[in-house]
Amino acid sequence: MGWIILVIAVFTEICWALSLKWAATLGTWQASAVPVTLSFVNMTLLALAMREISAGTAYAIWTGLGAVGVIIGGIMLFGEKVSGVQVGFMALIVVGVVGTKLFSAG
Repeated sequence: MGWIILVIAVFTEICWALSLKWAATLGTWQASAVPVTLSFVNMTLLALAMREISAGTAYAIWTGLGAVGVIIGGIMLFGEKVSGVQVGFMALIVVGVVGTKLFSAG
């Protein structure tokens, strides 16, 4: 169950980070409430996942996949550009995440 919760936490992390940019473009307090709310949800889910997964493993996966997801979301939602070199390093992050999961104790 911890891994399922962690996947949901990664998704909310991506939504949270992208909502920061969205809220900044709107500049209203209502829009600003979205990332604040997602932040609480995100941290709660990460904490719950850490009940079953070691803190280091959960955090590494959460931050790694979150970073890659935000880059992909930025491309899709905001038209941001990435270079081929950046894509290569994103692939390395994914390889690291997969390795971390495969060789985790839990």
